[in-house]
Amino acid sequence: MNNKKQIKINLPGGVVAAGDLYEILVLAQNAGATHIRFGNRQQLYFEIDGHELDALDIELFNAGIDYEANAAEYPNIVSSYIADGIFNQENWLKEGVYKDIFDLFDYKPLLKINIVDGSQTFAPFFTGNLNFIASSVSNYWYLQIRYPKTNIVYSWPSLIYSEDIPAIAKVIEEVIFANKQQFYDQPEIDSSLLHQLVSADRDFVIQQIEQPLKLPDFQLPYYEGFNKQGNKYWLGIYRRDELFAIELLMEICNLCMQTRIGQLYISPWKSLLIKNIEPADRPLWGNILNKYRVNIRHASNELNWQVEDLCRQCLQLKQQLVREFEEADLRTYRLSFVVKRSPKSGLYGSIIIRDRGNDLYEIAHTQDFNPNTKEVVVYRQGVSANELSIHLMALCSDFYARQSMELKPAAVMVTEAPQIDGITVHQCSDCLTIYDEAYGDEHNGIPPGVPFAGLLSYECPVCGSSKDTFKPVLMEGNKFAHTA
Repeated sequence: MNNKKQIKINLPGGVVAAGDLYEILVLAQNAGATHIRFGNRQQLYFEIDGHELDALDIELFNAGIDYEANAAEYPNIVSSYIADGIFNQENWLKEGVYKDIFDLFDYKPLLKINIVDGSQTFAPFFTGNLNFIASSVSNYWYLQIRYPKTNIVYSWPSLIYSEDIPAIAKVIEEVIFANKQQFYDQPEIDSSLLHQLVSADRDFVIQQIEQPLKLPDFQLPYYEGFNKQGNKYWLGIYRRDELFAIELLMEICNLCMQTRIGQLYISPWKSLLIKNIEPADRPLWGNILNKYRVNIRHASNELNWQVEDLCRQCLQLKQQLVREFEEADLRTYRLSFVVKRSPKSGLYGSIIIRDRGNDLYEIAHTQDFNPNTKEVVVYRQGVSANELSIHLMALCSDFYARQSMELKPAAVMVTEAPQIDGITVHQCSDCLTIYDEAYGDEHNGIPPGVPFAGLLSYECPVCGSSKDTFKPVLMEGNKFAHTA
């Protein structure tokens, strides 16, 4: 008899202090857990034997840590805090604003809440029921309500003040649950009534909407490996099987505390990010990766997938499709994929693979292939698992054909550097970034035409490695051959 208990701990906004995470890890390990998983809503999971639950309950209670066992009644608050300083544009939304909002939540939400920067595409916009999206006006937010168990979205008619987010979220939740017959799992909903009930006798700070919400074009940033963050680094760690060894995470927490890194960040892509790594401390992080054999060089077409939490079948299907994509050398830039079994799981992606039972699947995509939009077009139905990759590759090809058609022949814009056979370029040995003198390096202020040998000093624009880590490679079609 399987008496396993799945423990879920919410990490509001996907951020956790290194010391707090270490305490959770110790308690999980003492209860017999060996690995941690992260969820699509930036939460934390681990599994224990049922007989360990009573003792763990006492320890978590004494530590002031809320949890759920084999349940998901209280969804985690999702935020784009993780993108701050590395994946977003400069604006008013900073660390302190996020923290102030999180601290004002004096209740455990039953509705899914997203609090995101409108300039980034790393955290999802509309996977919550209450989606607060930062506007261009300092400390004011758009609110997009997706009613529970529906795809009906209501745009709140005014901007919401930062400090009012927890209060208005609580009132909306109370109104919806007190009037389920009107606002919960209904085919039609009177949004003006909701607005009236929420606003009655309450004095929220609002501002008129002068510009409608505009979603940015989707582009998933590469969120793995060592990367520059100003004069420091950030490190992203992804695990193919979604399992993070507790001992690995303990060492990460210890090193954070030793090097005065206060927080760790959980991404909606089930990965871990560490920011503000000092250049002098980078070798220490490399030692941890070496010790636990952590690979940080996964292909982009493996990182742009969403699968349901704790779903072995979904993960296996993803791994199968990623292998087939790799064999076909498939381009998936500006696309993302999602594998869904539950029809209302809240996951998002450009291309959606839905399990319809009996080993048959439906393939769909969003109207404009932006995963943050909700208009979905069915592409193929009744597809077997063995034929999925064929149809997915055809759909990807169709996406790029549409992109090409949107570019006029006389357009100056080039989306990808042309590849010319027989040209020698230089490649960073650490992160595989290419320096091609035909294009120079805009990030480092190097114009086109400057030969690599003519650079007096140079560092990789992605990982910061020095010039001597670059090796000459011969570009032949889509392949590189080392020349020295």
